Amino acid sequence: MSFRIHVSGAARDAVTAVVPTLVTDLVASGITGQNPALWGPEAEEESAKRLGWTEATTVSRPLVAEIEALRAELTAAGIDHIALAGMGGSSLAPEVITQTLGGNLTVLDSTAPGQVLAALADRLASTAIVVSSKSGSTVETDSQRRAYEKAFTDAGIDPRERIIVVTDPGSPLDASAREAGYRVFNADPNVGGRYSALTAFGLVPSGLAGVDVGALLDEADSVAVELSIDDKHNPGLILAAAIAGTSPLKDKLAIVADGTHIVGFPDWAEQLLAESTGKQGTGLLPVVVDTLSPEVTEPQADVQVVRLVDDADAPHLFAKDRHKGEILVSGTLGAQILVWEFATAVAGRILGINPFDQPDVESAKIATRGLLDARPEPSAPLFVENGIEVRGDAAFLEGVTTVRGAIEALVGSIGSDGYLAVQAYVDRLALPQLAGIRQLLAGNAQRPVTFGWGPRFLHSTGQFHKGGPAVGVFLQITENAPVDLEIPGRPFTFGQLIQAQAQGDATVLAEHGRPVLVLNLTNPENNIVSLFEAVN
Repeated sequence: MSFRIHVSGAARDAVTAVVPTLVTDLVASGITGQNPALWGPEAEEESAKRLGWTEATTVSRPLVAEIEALRAELTAAGIDHIALAGMGGSSLAPEVITQTLGGNLTVLDSTAPGQVLAALADRLASTAIVVSSKSGSTVETDSQRRAYEKAFTDAGIDPRERIIVVTDPGSPLDASAREAGYRVFNADPNVGGRYSALTAFGLVPSGLAGVDVGALLDEADSVAVELSIDDKHNPGLILAAAIAGTSPLKDKLAIVADGTHIVGFPDWAEQLLAESTGKQGTGLLPVVVDTLSPEVTEPQADVQVVRLVDDADAPHLFAKDRHKGEILVSGTLGAQILVWEFATAVAGRILGINPFDQPDVESAKIATRGLLDARPEPSAPLFVENGIEVRGDAAFLEGVTTVRGAIEALVGSIGSDGYLAVQAYVDRLALPQLAGIRQLLAGNAQRPVTFGWGPRFLHSTGQFHKGGPAVGVFLQITENAPVDLEIPGRPFTFGQLIQAQAQGDATVLAEHGRPVLVLNLTNPENNIVSLFEAVN
């Protein structure tokens, strides 16, 4: 079987209690039959145009030959490196697909100027770039496209020979790309971005980077029939009940990759779950962790551990490897993608929300646009220590005079059912070690801690932060970037864009009553040591 799941503890109780009702209500066949009424009358209009992913393995099949033909054409022209400009589902799915199946893909899903410059400097002479945006108006992707167009032109390369566009038919990008003479792949418009892994958004960049995307579709196909059957053994129903049906709800999912054959899957699942379920004051918060994280070794009462293993059946032979109380899942990448998409949609029904909208994502975008138009000077910091500027709500920081004290005050404001989200609006190629702060803070807080690179997470957990349970506290890490880069045809730079995105998101979070601590690194390479010392 291409997908296996083993449940125990509260997750098993949830499966026993919830799955029979899902079977009786014909939820599985309803989803594959694209019944938009499954999520209630208020969600019906949106659901009616968001269920195309259920037939993606069939609809996407003709793409395989087109992708292979274009790859051969590019190879013959001496192009051996594929870059991807995209955000959210447009980048997370190709990232896990190529990391797992061996494609040579550079993912550019940042507006940090240093990161953009590094991508432009990476084998430009032999590079083609996939510009991927469902709406066709994503500011990050539009800015990245403009930068590549200029770089190609400056190098004497015709951008029409190097830029491939993936977008919905009729989008602004669809029209402008065709007018510019770029190669365009239209995706199924009846699929939301986070459910688009098996559509053109996941397949085109992955296939051009060398992945056998036909085999990936075969893996997903192998579990499709099983998912469509209203039966208690349906793996999608079991997974949905296990993650969304516990009583009381374990609404933090610590997702740990304990297997070796799928790389980066928790990051993709994080967006799928957080953006689909985090709304109307409820939702499932994915927390990407490793095997030794506190969330796994000493899980709190509201934390459900989901362990991705190579074989969910094998541990049953040995008591020490059964991971009591955890959900164990295994399977091929294609099967995992389709089962998790299915389970997330079912989880939305269990939670009583619409899993296909993202009502709170736009607020941060609006705030960003306002800041880019006005471009105000940053507010004065409350204080500066070792080159780290400290900003935030003066109420919870009252009397604090050190970075360590500010972090301790933020951690101390986490409620018994709360979580801490670290948001790093920095060049992650220059400061990869910053991701290690998550583990330290989790140990200090003894509560779940998430980590996201900005602005990437705005298209992922950003929806949950604003629409989910109001129990999060936020540590935003920004930088005075040592370099900057103009965005051709725009009145702002990449440095100004990422600063506006950070400031806009912090403003919206504060308006929602969330505690936000901002630590700005004025000299990132030097300040990083002081930051870790303050946390540790």
